[in-house]
Amino acid sequence: MDLFRTPEERFAALPGSAHEPRYVEVGSGDGGTLRVAYVEAGPADGEVVVLLHGEPSWSFLWRHVVPELTGAGLRVVAPDLVGFGRSDKPTDPAAYSYAAHVEWVREALFDRLDLTGVTLVGQDWGGLIGLRLVAEHPGRFARVVVANTGLPTGDTPMSEAFLAWQRFATTAPRFDVGRVVANGTVTDLPAEVVAAYDAPFPDEASKAGARVFPALVPTAPDDPASAANRAAWEVLTRWEKPFLTAFSDSDPITGGGDRVFQRLVPGAQGMPHTTLRGGGHFLQEDVGPELGRVVAAFVAATPRT
Repeated sequence: MDLFRTPEERFAALPGSAHEPRYVEVGSGDGGTLRVAYVEAGPADGEVVVLLHGEPSWSFLWRHVVPELTGAGLRVVAPDLVGFGRSDKPTDPAAYSYAAHVEWVREALFDRLDLTGVTLVGQDWGGLIGLRLVAEHPGRFARVVVANTGLPTGDTPMSEAFLAWQRFATTAPRFDVGRVVANGTVTDLPAEVVAAYDAPFPDEASKAGARVFPALVPTAPDDPASAANRAAWEVLTRWEKPFLTAFSDSDPITGGGDRVFQRLVPGAQGMPHTTLRGGGHFLQEDVGPELGRVVAAFVAATPRT
C-alpha cells in the first residue's frame, strides 16, 4: 500500500492548538501498518471522552471543545482518522472502505490504547464510525453524544444535496479542504484556520481519503456497509446507557436527524437533548465551547454505576 505522510512542518504554528501529537500503529489490512495520530489531554485518571471528527477535517476541529472537557477533569482522546490530519494517508482510493475505517479506529482505541468507560462524541463521519463501534463493542462505552451525524443504511433515499456533494468530492478538478470546512460554518473562519484545515493535504495524492469518504456513505440498500449498519441499529434500539443529541440549528445536511435518535434509542429517553444555536455543520468551529460544556455536564449528570 502506497502511503503519504504529511511532513511535520506543515503543522507548524497551528492557531489555538497546543497539544503535541501522539501515535499508534494499526494494521493496514494488506499486511503492513499505518500510523494513526491522536492528541490526548486532561488527567490520566479522568473519565475518557473520545472525540471523533468527520469529513474532511481532523482533530484540530476540537480545539475549542477540549479545554471545556479537561477543565471538568475529563481525559480527552481525539484521533485523526486514517487519511486525515497527521495520520497516514493511503494514496489509492480503493484502500478506503467504511469497514476499514471502523477497524482502524477500533484497533487504535481498544487494542493500542485499551480505552474503556468511553464517552463517545461523534460528528459527521465520527458518528458513522463511532456508532458502529458502540454497537459492536458496547462494553467499551459508558455514554454517547451525537452531534450533526447519523447512521444511514441506504434504505431511505439521501437528499439530492448530499448526492451532489458525493459527486463533487470525487470529480471536482480542485478539492480545497479548507474551503469545504469554511463553507460548513456559520461564522467566518480566519485565513490561518482555513490554512490549518488545508495543512494535512499539500497535494492531490494526499487527498485520496478526503475525496472518497462521501462515496462510502451507504446510499442504497445493497451498499457494502448497509447490512452492518442495520445490525448496529438493532443494537442501538436496545441501548439503555445515556445517549445525548447535541445538534446545531443551522446544518442543512443533518438537520432533524437528532429526532431519529431520540425516538429510537432507549438511552436517549429523558436526557437533556440540546440544539446549539448559531452552529453550522462544523459546530465545533461555531459553538465549540458550548458543545464542550454540554458534554461535560452530561458526563457529570450521568455517573457510571
